Amino acid sequence: MSAIAQLKAMPEARAALREILGQFGWGALAIGGVRAAWRSRLKRQELPRQFLLALWEHWGDREAIVDGDRRVTFGQFRDRVLRLANGLHRLGIGEGEAVAEVMHNGAPWFELMLACTLRDNPMPMLNWHLQPKELAECINKASPKALVLGGAFVEVVQSVRDQLTTVEHFIVVDADELPEGMIAYESLIRDSRSILPSGKLGMAPKTYSGGTTGTPKYINIDRDRLTSDSAEARRGASKEEVTRLGLMQVSAFHFYKIGKIRDPISNNIRTLIPGPLYHAGVQIAVLPFFLGGTAVPMSKFDPELMLKLIQDERINWTFVAPTMLERILALPEALKSQYDLSSMRVIICAAAPCPPKVKREINALFRRQGASDDVFHEYYGASESGLISVLASEDYQENPKRYDSVGKLRAAECRIYDEETGTWTPPGKEGKVLVRSPMALALNYVGLSDEKMKENYIEVEGKLWYDDGLIGYVDEDGFLYLTSRIKEMIISGGVNLFPNEIETVIKQHPAVLDVAVVRAPDKDLGEVPAAVIELKEHQQATREEIIEHCKKEGLYGFKLPKIVDFGELPRNLAGKLPKKQLEEKYWEGGVARHG
Repeated sequence: MSAIAQLKAMPEARAALREILGQFGWGALAIGGVRAAWRSRLKRQELPRQFLLALWEHWGDREAIVDGDRRVTFGQFRDRVLRLANGLHRLGIGEGEAVAEVMHNGAPWFELMLACTLRDNPMPMLNWHLQPKELAECINKASPKALVLGGAFVEVVQSVRDQLTTVEHFIVVDADELPEGMIAYESLIRDSRSILPSGKLGMAPKTYSGGTTGTPKYINIDRDRLTSDSAEARRGASKEEVTRLGLMQVSAFHFYKIGKIRDPISNNIRTLIPGPLYHAGVQIAVLPFFLGGTAVPMSKFDPELMLKLIQDERINWTFVAPTMLERILALPEALKSQYDLSSMRVIICAAAPCPPKVKREINALFRRQGASDDVFHEYYGASESGLISVLASEDYQENPKRYDSVGKLRAAECRIYDEETGTWTPPGKEGKVLVRSPMALALNYVGLSDEKMKENYIEVEGKLWYDDGLIGYVDEDGFLYLTSRIKEMIISGGVNLFPNEIETVIKQHPAVLDVAVVRAPDKDLGEVPAAVIELKEHQQATREEIIEHCKKEGLYGFKLPKIVDFGELPRNLAGKLPKKQLEEKYWEGGVARHG
């Protein structure tokens, strides 16, 4: 079946494409297309770059970025991106050479991302929560020729500078003083011409794995695999399957109502970016920017500030991690009731399964504060796989049980696998969550051999399926329910325990803000669950109260946490929790983990 025929057979994909094109504005598409055709002389490599520049020119005075007190129009953005791209070119950074970044959210991130996109320079996005040694390892994995860093990270980069084997240029944003040999970002832009250097268009952002179980892996999506004539290179997929899976990824945006969102004043999407831009999921909050939307990045997440920005900047689209919603809900009612949240249309949540209670309460809050409909949406996906399932508001409005799910399998092929029998499970039965998507088919970890890469896949009926280590089931209507992660499984006295189940129960305690359940050693049982609990402000609880609460909610025997500790949890703004660090204090002398 041809691509056109497949598109005709997928109404959600057709609708999503129509809605995405509509966000550009048909006038912008027409004018941009004519200008791009003229300026590129119809050269295939040059046409998409000129089209992008023509769109920014057309949107000229429209706000592109609101960065604190700084407001940048698309016209101003176009000029700065061209200067930056030319500046990188003058430094000798050629087409295809990587330019890594470690900086807080802000306008410079967008400028660098588009400057790199215009020249097909990969832009590895570094987690600024990493320790110096891990940061150096991640930089070296990407082999960048230049590193763009925020002023806040100069000291940590200086401490590992001699370990960075490929970095020739250090470009610093917003620093009062520059160490010797480093370049001021603003000087590079100021001293460069507003012209487009040679190159070709390429999506610059490059991500790393979450790093919850070790140093993050540098992810390379090798798109040549998808167009290869070798079925083996495509991991068993036919070219028809590759096309179908690509259209499934596109169709997801129809369920996010992307074609129905327009600010009544600016006539575009206004997107808030509270999570760190190095996180792959946060790129969904960036998408509206490419469609002419206004991006409002937060340099640091603050729950009250987020509500204020939604009100003041008329935000109608955002991406969050569950922990952000939990922190909003933990604010005093009197404070939350001060804000007008009527502009919000779509809150997309991912990074970890969101507790159903949080989903319901965030909808109730936004309804009380003016939203015309339920705003909560969710997806399950990963840096390695892209989108997999989508939960839209109409799904749980139709059936409230779906609050417990992470959505319907709309964006990728996903099935549940029983390892013991080597067969697919029927609806409702748990097993391994296996995925096929364009990203999963093209996935490589830099530095890992093909043979080692195969360890991330399970072969079923001649095809390789990506295995993210998750356990779950699919119901009869195609909705996915995640129950735990194999990698985090605790084996206590021969019994398999899943931390997510215990965490969900503990989070229901009224004094609990956040919780992480990890494995701890036990001389009789091998390992037991330990609960590390962060309490809400001005709230108290004891170990005995937590245990009694767990019993009342149906936990028993091995599932009851044997250790209960209280303290602040080191969850990052992307919602990720480095459980390995939490476990280390319970294990002495590198005792081997069970399982």
